[in-house]
Amino acid sequence: MRIKMKIIKPIFCFLIILSILFFLAGGPGNKEKKAPSSEPISHPAAALQKKLVRGWNTWENGSVLTHVLLPDGFAIKLMLKDHESGETLTEALIGREDFASREQVIPGPRTYDGSYTELEIRWRGIHLRVQSAAFNNELYLLTSPLGTSAQNSLIIVPQMLWGRKGEISVNQDQIIGKTQNQNICLYVDGNRLETTTDKITLSLDKAITISSPKLKSPDEIVKILEKARKKVPDGRTVCPEASEEYNAIHTVLAWDTIYDPDNDRVITPVSRNWSASAGGWVLFEWDTYFASYMLALDNRDLAYANALAITKAITKRGFVPNVVHPGYKSEDRSQPPVGALIIKEIYKKYGEKWFLQEVFNELLSWNRFWASNRDIDGYLVWGSDPYTAGNLPERLTKGIGTKLGAQWESGLDNSPMWEEATFDTTRHRLLLADVGLVSLYIADCKSLSEIATILDKPEIAQELKERAEKYTLKLQTLWDDKFGLYLNKDLVTEKFSYRLSPTLFYPLLARVPDQQQAERMIKEHFYNPEEFWGKYILPSIARNDPAYKDNLYWRGRIWAPLNFLVYLGLRNYDLPEARKDLVEKSRDLLLAPWIKDKHVFENYNAETGQGDDAGWSDAFYHWGALLGFMGIIDKGYLPPPEKKL
Repeated sequence: MRIKMKIIKPIFCFLIILSILFFLAGGPGNKEKKAPSSEPISHPAAALQKKLVRGWNTWENGSVLTHVLLPDGFAIKLMLKDHESGETLTEALIGREDFASREQVIPGPRTYDGSYTELEIRWRGIHLRVQSAAFNNELYLLTSPLGTSAQNSLIIVPQMLWGRKGEISVNQDQIIGKTQNQNICLYVDGNRLETTTDKITLSLDKAITISSPKLKSPDEIVKILEKARKKVPDGRTVCPEASEEYNAIHTVLAWDTIYDPDNDRVITPVSRNWSASAGGWVLFEWDTYFASYMLALDNRDLAYANALAITKAITKRGFVPNVVHPGYKSEDRSQPPVGALIIKEIYKKYGEKWFLQEVFNELLSWNRFWASNRDIDGYLVWGSDPYTAGNLPERLTKGIGTKLGAQWESGLDNSPMWEEATFDTTRHRLLLADVGLVSLYIADCKSLSEIATILDKPEIAQELKERAEKYTLKLQTLWDDKFGLYLNKDLVTEKFSYRLSPTLFYPLLARVPDQQQAERMIKEHFYNPEEFWGKYILPSIARNDPAYKDNLYWRGRIWAPLNFLVYLGLRNYDLPEARKDLVEKSRDLLLAPWIKDKHVFENYNAETGQGDDAGWSDAFYHWGALLGFMGIIDKGYLPPPEKKL
């Protein structure tokens, strides 16, 4: 029985994850291939992408064993062949141990730009280390067997990707590519088993090298790799008081950075597994803004590029969408409004006005959208607006104009907070005054008002201040003085809801409670072991909620963005112990699986701290690193978020 369970669980997890990915993201079957930005970008933004879109790197989303030269689109794809089964691993991604292919990729140190990469891979009886160095359009790649039969083999396949024009020839130990920009010559050294017109197959009995100039021995490439490895930023130097947190953040963001050929840009989607299910790339709204903030720590260009990518995806109706990927943009719904808050923090780090100017109009349009389209009786609610979607698969159209779509807009897809709420099928709104949304919106108004002031737009700054004040008054009516917490309110029954989530701490982010109220919230609820306190915090629904035991996605599991937004709120008050506890417990939750397996999970079990126990948790999802990013901010490696511009 134990053996059967071990087999069934991975297959079940795989099927569940795959169905969720395809349902939300649309899958690769959509024939329309391009989801262009709605708004043009300026010269500085275009120059930024031109700078990023170049050189050798693991640009192609489908496999971390594929190295691509941009802008040419010339690629070297590595595949593994197992001699016992005769099967070939054609693609390898991080976090797929429970998928059908069952490869285990251990991401190693690397740079963002691909000047150095390193990983280990285990598949069937094969265990390899793959390292690369790149500079001046030259590639040096070393594959080192760490444990494998000599009968197993490495297959090297040269390709021209994304319809780029070029010619490829394979001749004994040489691969020649002729692109529109240049001629490329790569030399392959190893025990060659077979050369055909389209690939070279080599035995894994010894190290295999691929290099631009012909090298005398693998020792030469080792020296080149050692020199290139020194370019990888070391947490002990960059953030000495939070070194391993930095290493986790940098590594997950760097490996998740890919090239989007549809829009000729470099972006950092949530994970390669999600992007693979969505046709090559996918951007979710609040996920991408959080990634931009983390990238601002050490990579200005990627921070800007990702913030611009999601902001410029604004819909015709004037809001930043929940999700965009090839052939699809969620025109019915947005997601939690964190854009202005994050843009403000990135500006604090780099202080470049053109960046604010580039996104201001879209952020203002989005801000006005909430007040115009999600206001019921002065409160803000989640919704999903009907629209003619065209020729889209049913899995994408199902949520449009429905309660499910409104739940997706919240970002907390299957949270039990929505179970008793009525969905108005006429106005297409969830009739629940949402503390989290109102709080985030107030913070958005205040952040955008500060940005407007920097850009010398006093009338708009005043408009935003007045809107913040208006919703502050409404948020104050959601305070339950007897209970000591802000509560969601059913707009049909006019009663408070006691389905408790960390979003009920978001008023701290909006600076609405006074110090006494804030202390009650923390003492009576944050530190309440029946609700949110415990060895692992913060569960996405209170521990005493009937749905907590489900331990499924937003039903009880711990999510880094919830912890992170609560942390930002705590910084606005004199609550040093709660802040310290949240930072340390979040750090420990991240680092345990990171140090063990180099995993950064999408969500975590609130009882055990595991990330791989429930199935609906990607093992290399970049916002999981927010659990360590709190410590980075807390140690002063970025400007204090509570400080105004």
